[in-house]
Amino acid sequence: MTSRPPLANCGLSAGKKARLHRILYKHGLGNGTALFLPYDQGLEHGPRDFFADPTAADPRYIVRLAIEGGFNGIAIQIGLAEKFSWDFAGEVPLILKLNGKTDIPADYRALSPLHASVEDAVRLGADAVGYTLYVGSPAQDADFAQFRTVRQDAHRFGMPLIVWAYPRGEAVEHKGGKDTFYAVHYAARVASELGADVVKVNFPHPEKNTGVPDAYRAKFSSQDAIDQVVQAANRTMVLVSGGSLASDEAMIEKAEESMSAGATGLIFGRNVWQRDHDESLRFVDRLREILAKYPTP
Repeated sequence: MTSRPPLANCGLSAGKKARLHRILYKHGLGNGTALFLPYDQGLEHGPRDFFADPTAADPRYIVRLAIEGGFNGIAIQIGLAEKFSWDFAGEVPLILKLNGKTDIPADYRALSPLHASVEDAVRLGADAVGYTLYVGSPAQDADFAQFRTVRQDAHRFGMPLIVWAYPRGEAVEHKGGKDTFYAVHYAARVASELGADVVKVNFPHPEKNTGVPDAYRAKFSSQDAIDQVVQAANRTMVLVSGGSLASDEAMIEKAEESMSAGATGLIFGRNVWQRDHDESLRFVDRLREILAKYPTP
């Protein structure tokens, strides 16, 4: 297990520390862990994600779910933030996603263009911004350059920067795929090296080892893999994604292993809101029970 880094040891400016302290200790369980509700899938995947529960297509319902579930924050794109953030201002922290793309083009040259700025986040009262970084994409030169401007603005405005570190591209597919231990491990380290305050990663799958570098062909348990991913991020806090809808027990096991590894928290979207309302809240309660076992002073 990697020790969960306290805010005082994360190299944060006063503004970033103040906002992250508000997220981690004034919302959710208030114990230094985090549970975030992402709601950018309407852009990233399209409206089909709402077929499982059409109520979830309404942002007002998602806001209600975030408040009732005791989430530490809700992550949305600029258009929804402009129209709906005043519904929950002060009740649930806003994480403004600055970039995003559709899934209509193939991911072989993935690049997520900017749609909003850190200044927009300040104006809207956000407590953090989110940036999707496609590690390994042939377009990563442009991605890294775009990210650098965001990082500089986040530093200037004292705004915490959460990086969605996603391996993508043809080279990634040729080396085992986007959710191998190799790919997720590398992505976590890249985000830390480039200046993320918090990194969001998918849970690694060490059993998927076809085409990966030799070092990753050894036998690793899922706990071994997520331990190494969190360690690779060093003083960058780690959030582990729920990913696509799976069984409750699979999600609970993933959450337990992630928090045991030293992750700061979880960011579960579809696994929460692709259910009816009461079932969603029961599932969230189970996640909160796990987070309650891992406080950070």
